[in-house]
Order: sequence, then structure tokens, then C-alpha cells
Amino acid sequence: MSATGPAERRMANDIATNLAHLPPERAVAELAGHIGRFWDPRMRSKLYALVDDGAPEVHPLVAEAVKLLR
Repeated sequence: MSATGPAERRMANDIATNLAHLPPERAVAELAGHIGRFWDPRMRSKLYALVDDGAPEVHPLVAEAVKLLR
């Protein structure tokens, strides 16, 4: 995964990479919890838009976490 691109994607992908050692369901729940607790609503909106637009290089755990957050 590239380190370039929108900051929201980079940060979410970094968190997903750090949680990838967990079982997928737990990793998604942890990622969604982190984004829900610590990310500003504007950041979440930008991440949702990236996922909705099919932005390249979005970690699969990020896409699943966004589904959970909605």
C-alpha cells in the first residue's frame, strides 16, 4: 500500500496494518472504534467518500470498518 494520497486514507491504512495481526472481525471492530472515537466528523466524512469512490489502495479492513461505522 502506498504512503501517498489523502491523509485520511494513509492514517486509516496505517491503523489497519497495525491491527492486521488480529482476527479480521476484531480488527475491523477495533479500527471502527478508533475512527469513531478519535476522528473528527470531517475526517470520517472524507474517509467515507474515499471508500464510496472506490479509492485505490484502501485497505480491506478500512472498507469493512466504514461499513460498520455507518
